[in-house]
Amino acid sequence: MEIPENPATDLVTDELALLHRLVPLHAQRIVELGCGAAYLSRKLLAAYPACHVTGLEVDERQHASNLAQPHPPQLDFVAAGAQAIPFDDERFDLALMLKSLHHVPLQAMDRALAETRRVLRPGGHLYVSEPVFTGTLNEVVRLFNDEQAVRHAAYQALQRALAGGGWRQVAEVHFGVPVRYADFDDFERRMTDVTYAERRFDSTMRERVRERFEALLPAPGEPFIRPMRVNLLQKQ
Repeated sequence: MEIPENPATDLVTDELALLHRLVPLHAQRIVELGCGAAYLSRKLLAAYPACHVTGLEVDERQHASNLAQPHPPQLDFVAAGAQAIPFDDERFDLALMLKSLHHVPLQAMDRALAETRRVLRPGGHLYVSEPVFTGTLNEVVRLFNDEQAVRHAAYQALQRALAGGGWRQVAEVHFGVPVRYADFDDFERRMTDVTYAERRFDSTMRERVRERFEALLPAPGEPFIRPMRVNLLQKQ
């Protein structure tokens, strides 16, 4: 079972603002592990151009797309995973894992956190942002993408890393992210149009998901709320 979570009371529409509140962002050497399209890193560099970000991604299609898209000179992309970071020790000031730790293979999570610690300078930070397995939106998504086990495993890996020494936890922050969909078709498109997984609903599953989506749809004008948790660790 998932460990009990504190309810998300604060809504966050800009996670960069939360990151800035927790971590100094001036002239930082940053590695984003499992960067996807690097949306937050691009936004970060627009606001803090003295930083430099290296984005690691294992999905070949996403990595090729990242290289093909225009990006600022302070942003580099590397095809690699968190469990084998191809950089020297103490290279970075800050590591970001934005909804990516639970995508690391279960047997590699401990190694990924050890690798992250290796490439951080002493005093450097690891910012791990993960969705919490609860909430009405999750009740819809879990019908076709049940991540209870992997999200629990990700949190347990963080606890093992802390218990093993070499890290201290600076903060654990719970918040909610408002998520809006124009309609079910919009929801289906956004859930299935991903490069890292094959998600297509057959007619039976589509009807099940539609029924659950419409049953749990918030009042007009109101969003779904995705509960999130940030763990901020510092290398000792």
